[in-house]
Amino acid sequence: MDIGIPSAAHFIYIPFSILVGVVIGWVLGSRAAQDAFAAELKRRERKEAAKH
Repeated sequence: MDIGIPSAAHFIYIPFSILVGVVIGWVLGSRAAQDAFAAELKRRERKEAAKH
């Protein structure tokens, strides 16, 4: 079995793929965090309204 040396495309493709994955994760994670924060605020407002 002859594996050989990876081509130069691997040194561009692999880091680019990792970078794209990080960016997509960052975007989806920030949206999820914003949604969770908004839901928590609504829950606290409803709790305060129920007290009064």
